[in-house]
Amino acid sequence: MIPEGGWALGPLLLLLPALLQCAGRRRAIVNRSVPDVCATCHTHATCHQIEGKSVCICNYGFVGNGRTHCQDKDECQIGANKICGNHTLCHNTHGSFYCVCLDGYRASNNNKTFIPNDGTNCTDIDECEESGLCGQNARCVNTEGSYKCYCNDGYKLENGEHSFHPDGNIVSCKEIGCGSPPEVKHGYIVGNYSLLAGSAVHYECEEGFYSNEGKFSYCTANETWEPATLSCKGVDCGVPPSVLNAHPASVSGTTYGSEVTYNCVHGYFIASGNQSAVCNARGQWDGTDLVCKEIDCGKPLLIPHTEMIWDNSTTLWSRVYYQCKEGYYFNGDRNFSECTMDQSWENITYICKEEELFSNLSIFNETCVKWQRKTGRLGMRVTYTFHILGQRWDEKTFSEDAIFNITTSEDNPKVCLDLNSGSNYVVNITTISSTNITVSVTVAVQTKVKEAFNNVLIFNDTCLKWRRNFRGTGVEDRYSFHVQGHRWYQKEFFHEMTFNLTTHKQAPEVCFDLQPGTNYSINISMVALNFSLLVTMTTQITDPPFPDVEFVSVKGSAPLLRLRKAEDRNGPISLYQVIVLPLGLQSTFICDSFAAATFFSNTADAKGYVAAEFRAMDVADNMSIALGDRHYYGKFYNAPLNLGEEYCVFFESNK
Repeated sequence: MIPEGGWALGPLLLLLPALLQCAGRRRAIVNRSVPDVCATCHTHATCHQIEGKSVCICNYGFVGNGRTHCQDKDECQIGANKICGNHTLCHNTHGSFYCVCLDGYRASNNNKTFIPNDGTNCTDIDECEESGLCGQNARCVNTEGSYKCYCNDGYKLENGEHSFHPDGNIVSCKEIGCGSPPEVKHGYIVGNYSLLAGSAVHYECEEGFYSNEGKFSYCTANETWEPATLSCKGVDCGVPPSVLNAHPASVSGTTYGSEVTYNCVHGYFIASGNQSAVCNARGQWDGTDLVCKEIDCGKPLLIPHTEMIWDNSTTLWSRVYYQCKEGYYFNGDRNFSECTMDQSWENITYICKEEELFSNLSIFNETCVKWQRKTGRLGMRVTYTFHILGQRWDEKTFSEDAIFNITTSEDNPKVCLDLNSGSNYVVNITTISSTNITVSVTVAVQTKVKEAFNNVLIFNDTCLKWRRNFRGTGVEDRYSFHVQGHRWYQKEFFHEMTFNLTTHKQAPEVCFDLQPGTNYSINISMVALNFSLLVTMTTQITDPPFPDVEFVSVKGSAPLLRLRKAEDRNGPISLYQVIVLPLGLQSTFICDSFAAATFFSNTADAKGYVAAEFRAMDVADNMSIALGDRHYYGKFYNAPLNLGEEYCVFFESNK
């Protein structure tokens, strides 16, 4: 038999010399047709070379002549179905077949199907190895090609049979004997027990329950348990015991596990022992050892500057009252202390303060005086002596001296004094208490004269005038001026002046030498009355001087320019700008209307632009800049100039 795939190699090698010969002798051409046998083979056939001839042979699993027909061969009909071996079933397929083992058998190659060309056969399955075939309380016994189920020892089939095969019907093995013993309420089984006839079960009651009879149950001959007669009763501890100086606050019951909680009666506290008692399994209360003792706060606290009113009681909520001694007044929220649950007196230290007959003196309504009087004696009248001395600094001959008394029982006395306008007074107030203690207080009363400055006006930007109506034309007044100037845009700038002015005019006027563009605060003090007035002024920034203009004509794409700093004569210069215009626009250019601020904001029709901007502090004298160098100066772009065009360049300074 030719190996598969080997037949094509032989003809190929045999044909190569023939092809080479034909290539060398093209004149010997024979024109005749030779039939190709291999091309006529059946679909299920293969062409083979036998003794130099091509032959079509049907493939394995098919029979026929190899050319006109090749039909399936049924291998399962060979040898009376013995091709697969014993305990098997054969299944034919188109051009082949396969084998399977019968139920109860397993292929030796452990596959479901096989073809018996490798020695595979079917062996008996031991069903005893398969778990769960027979169900609970049963065992499996293997037989030839099958198995049987038997109930375990101590179990039997309900139908009386000795064995069974689980064919889908529910079969169960029932335990031999009385089954599970009956349950007893509040009871439990003691030790092990048997289910066979004559066996006994021993019961006992759970903790907290008791019974004196019926503790056993027996399995009868007809496989039933005698009814359990055990009756478990719960223990009862009865009424909770009494505790000295205490009472039950809560009782959950009197049966096993119940709890009672005690509280000490009013005026007593827990000294030792448990606050709760529990009913035990023996029917007794456990934990009734509570000890309550009476609360005793002992001797009350001693409070400074007080006298004690007390009935010598130290038990709970007992009170001791305090009253202030003479010369002191009550200054607390209460004047008594109580004995508390923690066996201590409440702390109310420092409830009495020394009397204050004169405190918190203040002036109101320009010429009135008020103060506070704190005393513990209700309705006590106090006499105050007032000694008033008045003077005027600008009138050495002016003098006032008055003494008078007032007597009052008010806690907040008030006294208004008859004082002359434009004068300084010293008021001495003396209080005399019942203990002859004198307290002297000196108070300087200064009257506020509204007429010192009237109709204050600013004129000519830097001048000030006012009217003084309260004094005659023959009396001179001296004014002190303090002038300070600042600029928000120039932090380092500071201008200060001080001078005095003496005048007897009814409408004084004064003009100040102020700097432009500056905020000024002018403080004017009237020396005689020690009275001040604050006036604010803001000077305007005037136009800067015209710069020296030098006409320069330069040529080229980047002409060099030189910048010269201008003088800060009319206020500081903040910025310098370089403005580029076409030559034809120089006569119509106005700085205030110049809208094209930066080169990149120009529209198509706009020609002029700002080429550079410098802060004044950054500009040195004769500083150079190349016009059109494509750099940024400030926020402006120094754009290149167009060749062939004429330009006019402006230098502008801004304040």
